[in-house]
Amino acid sequence: MIKSTAQEKFWSSEFGKEYMERNTLSLQELNKLYTTNFGVSRSRINKDFLGKLKIGNILEIGCNVGNQLALLQEEGFKNLYGIEIFPKAVELAKTHTKSINIVQGSGFDLPFKDNSFDLVFTAGVLIHISPKDIKKIMKEIHRVSKKYIWGFEYFSPDHIAIPYRGNKDRLWKGDFAKMYTSQFPDLKLVKEKRYKYLQNDNLDCGFLLKK
Repeated sequence: MIKSTAQEKFWSSEFGKEYMERNTLSLQELNKLYTTNFGVSRSRINKDFLGKLKIGNILEIGCNVGNQLALLQEEGFKNLYGIEIFPKAVELAKTHTKSINIVQGSGFDLPFKDNSFDLVFTAGVLIHISPKDIKKIMKEIHRVSKKYIWGFEYFSPDHIAIPYRGNKDRLWKGDFAKMYTSQFPDLKLVKEKRYKYLQNDNLDCGFLLKK
């Protein structure tokens, strides 16, 4: 069992509860949030990256209350799974979603066998993993993925820390697709697209990797 990190303890605290409450959204609200931020809905992004893929099952790491999984289900994807560190978010996810398998656990110690899922993804999760731990969680994601790894994360050419709601060492942006391919030679970049925030010059990056 991997010892809990400072970041995991942080997200399991009252701060995690406040985040959960801010981000409990309807599917319409989720799409509206992405459209406000990037000028494109999350549904459109999902279709751009996954529309032509044959996927039997999907796992989300750090699913929180299950917004992204619920949207994928609405779009026709089945056999959906999520893992989340914060117990109250898991409870809410189970009521917020239908027929989606949500479990409490850590991305550093996934309770699944090797090559269990056709696609494993994160959305705004790797940005909250410290540089000293990022390879560990990527190793677990790579281990349980049979075909694809998908991500949507805060982008920077360099892996750098930035303040997060008054907290230090809780948010990093970087080139996560490059980190994956540097660590795992069997991964190839299938698709990558950067999304500029309409309100500022920051970028998010969507990327799809294949074994």
